[in-house]
Amino acid sequence: MKIAVMSCIHSNYEALDAVLVDIDKHSCEKIYCLGDLVGYGPYPNEVVAQIRSLNIPTVAGCWDEDIVEALNSCECSFPSLLAEKRGKIAHEWTNKEILPENRQFLAQLPDTFREGNIAFVHGSPHSNHEYLLPELDAFVALERVLSTESDVLFCGHTHVPYVRTLDGGSLQVRTKGENGQEEERHFTAPLKKIVNVGSVGEPRHGRPHATYVIYDTDTQEVTLREVPYDYQKTVRGIIEKGLPAIFAWRLAQGMEFAERADDPSHVCTR
Repeated sequence: MKIAVMSCIHSNYEALDAVLVDIDKHSCEKIYCLGDLVGYGPYPNEVVAQIRSLNIPTVAGCWDEDIVEALNSCECSFPSLLAEKRGKIAHEWTNKEILPENRQFLAQLPDTFREGNIAFVHGSPHSNHEYLLPELDAFVALERVLSTESDVLFCGHTHVPYVRTLDGGSLQVRTKGENGQEEERHFTAPLKKIVNVGSVGEPRHGRPHATYVIYDTDTQEVTLREVPYDYQKTVRGIIEKGLPAIFAWRLAQGMEFAERADDPSHVCTR
């Protein structure tokens, strides 16, 4: 069976529509979404309504969670005061714009779910705000997959797609027993895989194309799809809605941007 997995739509309806058309062309039997339906972009209600109408299984993203809890600021670290200010503007705007029924939908999204030997999360099984970067320590990466009791872990949050195979091996864990004495446990972990599906609505891999993944559950083949779309429509929407113009520039570039408020070397990592 072929499934499609997408993430980080970020209120970009044009990108979502293009990805759904591409998914249909490839005859995927099921679609999963890894959250961050809102944030940054100009069309939060349109995006949430589309996901709702198609009954796409979706986990909560960090932006979805923060809008529901009225935190007004993503817990991901800001590299500068200027970046924090822009993030708060986007949160405040989205919080005012989102319709009650769409807020309610975001509120009931789970943090994680499984289908057979596959697990779906936004950031990591530990937190919607944790980044599973491709260079993450292999032991930590393996622990994250093992904690889901699955063989394949799909995630997003970084906006940069990758596939990482964690070779099977012998692990040694030292714990303290009930009597206070240290105990060593040895076990063998089979081959596991982490698949980051990138971002539909705000890609940061160097091109403005939306990304998602097609996964064949029979062959375990992972296919990364890049989908061109009319991103200029979303750029105009960002400007017209009064959101920070830097979001439009970043979208068009498909990349992060340097923050110069405090230090020219600061780079946004959100």
